[in-house]
Amino acid sequence: MAANMKHLLIAVSIFALFCICSSAVKKKEVDTVGEKVQQLSDWNNKKSIIRLNGDKFKQYVKAAPKNYSVVVMLTALQAQRQCSVCRQANDEFTILANSWRYSQQYSNRLFFTMVDYDEGADVFASLKLNTAPVFMHFPAKGKPKKSDTMDIHRVGFAAEQIAKWVGERTDIQIRVFRPPNYSGTLALALLLSLIGGLLYLKRNNLEFLYNRTFWGIGALCIIFAMTSGQMWNHIRGPPVMHKNPHTGQINYIHGSSQGQFVAETYIIFLLNAAVVGGFVMLNEANMVKGDSGKKRILAVVGLGCVVFFFSLLLSVFRSKYQGYPYSFLFK
Repeated sequence: MAANMKHLLIAVSIFALFCICSSAVKKKEVDTVGEKVQQLSDWNNKKSIIRLNGDKFKQYVKAAPKNYSVVVMLTALQAQRQCSVCRQANDEFTILANSWRYSQQYSNRLFFTMVDYDEGADVFASLKLNTAPVFMHFPAKGKPKKSDTMDIHRVGFAAEQIAKWVGERTDIQIRVFRPPNYSGTLALALLLSLIGGLLYLKRNNLEFLYNRTFWGIGALCIIFAMTSGQMWNHIRGPPVMHKNPHTGQINYIHGSSQGQFVAETYIIFLLNAAVVGGFVMLNEANMVKGDSGKKRILAVVGLGCVVFFFSLLLSVFRSKYQGYPYSFLFK
């Protein structure tokens, strides 16, 4: 009986010790989460985007336990990287982070952070990234999924698009507040002033308003802008171009039919204008009277412009739509 009582006391002691240890571990875990949140909140009070290096990324983003989500922008902002896209993305990311930091819904459930390549190359290596910028979401529990990496080539990186993606990943809706920008208003006022001044100077001779060539050129400029994707740029806010941070190679043409760069828009604009210019010269060659040599030169130059620049358009189309079977002059 005494032996059984002794065994029972030992078992109870072991169980009590186990409960005490479990409670201590749990308390330590809670304290660790609280310390993390407190430190991130302190940093967030100073800057809306928390700058992390490799060690801080592992401690506050990757390591458990966590009860908060983290959105990380992996970028390369140093001048020697010459990443203009990174600077544009950083501006949009800052607008979103400020909108969240100063909103009424702000809480410690979500933090916006960034890792610069020159301060956290090991982070890029661990995530197997060889390009920038990249936006990733790290949930409070579990590992990031494929959808936790934002597809900026498809939707762009405007603050509104990032906010929509963050809302899909965290169920936190952020209303974006952009700082007032009066450049568009000033440009419109300047344009109207120039037009008004021109009309005033020409008030005694307004025949140019009835000039079909004048209105035709204006209409063509609008058509070229729309068909080259200027409206798409305005809506999606794509980068100007893409530069590989490792090889330094610059791409002006997006490699997918689902996206485009701003520089690509201007290239298509000029190619379309050159093709139309060729057709105009062909038409003028037929209208010229008298000198047959001038007509022949105008026709040959016009035909050359149509053939050459239309071939370039087909080449751009083939590079974006893999498997497109048609080409002319260029592959």
